[in-house]
Amino acid sequence: MRAPAVALVAAATLAGCATTGPAEVRVAFDTKGVTAARVSGLADRATGRRVTADDPVRIASISKLVVALGVMRMVEAGQLDLDRDVSEVLGWSVRNPAFPDAPVTLRHLLSHQSGLIDPDEYRVPLGASLADVIAQPALWDAQHRPGSHFRYSNVAFPVIASVMEKAGGERFDMLMQRHVLAPLKLDACFNWSTCSDAKIARHVVLYRASGEVALDDLKGERPDCPVIAKDGCDLAGYRLGENGALFSPQGGLRASMRDLAVIGAMLIRNDGSFLKPASIAELERVAWRFDGGNGDTSGGFYCQYGLAVTTMPTQRQSCDDHLFGDGRTRIGHAGEAYGLRSGLWIDRAAGKGVAFFATATPPVSKGRSAFSVEEERLAKGK
Repeated sequence: MRAPAVALVAAATLAGCATTGPAEVRVAFDTKGVTAARVSGLADRATGRRVTADDPVRIASISKLVVALGVMRMVEAGQLDLDRDVSEVLGWSVRNPAFPDAPVTLRHLLSHQSGLIDPDEYRVPLGASLADVIAQPALWDAQHRPGSHFRYSNVAFPVIASVMEKAGGERFDMLMQRHVLAPLKLDACFNWSTCSDAKIARHVVLYRASGEVALDDLKGERPDCPVIAKDGCDLAGYRLGENGALFSPQGGLRASMRDLAVIGAMLIRNDGSFLKPASIAELERVAWRFDGGNGDTSGGFYCQYGLAVTTMPTQRQSCDDHLFGDGRTRIGHAGEAYGLRSGLWIDRAAGKGVAFFATATPPVSKGRSAFSVEEERLAKGK
């Protein structure tokens, strides 16, 4: 008979906890919750605080999957339409100058087929206009019509967040709290905005492989400003839909691995309590599959993609997305930023999943697949 999950977690935590080195957390889960956890390293090297499975970390691009959950909640509420021209919602133009007659939709943006190209800096500070940023012709793929070509785009998600704000009449961080985080009973937040003080006190500091602090050295305190700001942090005058980049929808969710396990378990259960099965199917349905010339795979990393959901592995030349190496189909998302590598992956057929992260990873770390050595090790539980 399997031991209770709490006992497994406690045992794994004591066995795996180290006091030095990068912070690493891996949790395994099924439809009922966490079944096992392994942790090691320090959440904060300055204080010597050890990392736990409950500590929130900036999960990077897994945030995109969570944003997509919010989009689908609003679609179900009749506030959004995946195939409507987003310019009509925003009141400002989202158009590829090379294809001015082609509408850009949420489906295009979520599946990275909008034609938007990341600039060197896609963070847009308070007081600036996202419309001005994406109006630059250099930010658009002039060779491909929207919906015809995959190119991973972080800047697409601030556009999505802007659309959500305009349609929902609420600031993005608050909207995500109401539509996603609160219904799932998660003490998580974008850019530390809506997390409790107790959760913030448990923050994971992000370090680079060199040992220098990369981000979130909060010293246990809520940041003075939850957004990127150049001239003060007064959000009172912010106009909804003007700058969806403020709360970093592309990567700024702070959540623990136990929080991600809740999201993963919900997706596996697919019982209609959070999203209708048809909505989850819409997210997971492959909207783009690499065929040799219809997209940029980022070195074989992306070969099948839905609405902010990756499907892998892909049995196709030039695709190197076999993270687990066992040939089983998994869906989820990876994350990489500020020295962190992360993943949330579910095996729907087996009814199981994993969530993990590692800090202080080297900028170049190639495993046997397109994923890093750290991701491969944590995915497989080694």
